[in-house]
Amino acid sequence: MRPLFHPAIEDVRPEAILHALADPNRAAIFAKIMRAGCVEACSALAAVGDRVIPKSSLSNHFKVLREAGLIRSERHGVEVRNSSRWAEVEARFPGLLTGIINAYASDAGADSADATAAGPR
Repeated sequence: MRPLFHPAIEDVRPEAILHALADPNRAAIFAKIMRAGCVEACSALAAVGDRVIPKSSLSNHFKVLREAGLIRSERHGVEVRNSSRWAEVEARFPGLLTGIINAYASDAGADSADATAAGPR
């Protein structure tokens, strides 16, 4: 099995983050991981709103998020668990993730904005 690639925080580029979070599905997946505050299995993140993302698309979304430096993925048996790298990215690019996630939340409504405004839990 191939090892999963995770860039060093020094190699994370803002354009990669912007590209990764430009897709609303990826932004929603990242926001779910971030809000969970713990490691989440890929299967637990397949539902976005009232839709379920197909496994092939979900795998690609995780790859883009991982290679942008936004999440860390670890294999545990047949399961891949994901955790947010929010603190690392926030330290390198202060306010970038907060601004992006809050912009999506404001489009979704006031309830979502309250849940994401404070950052990860």
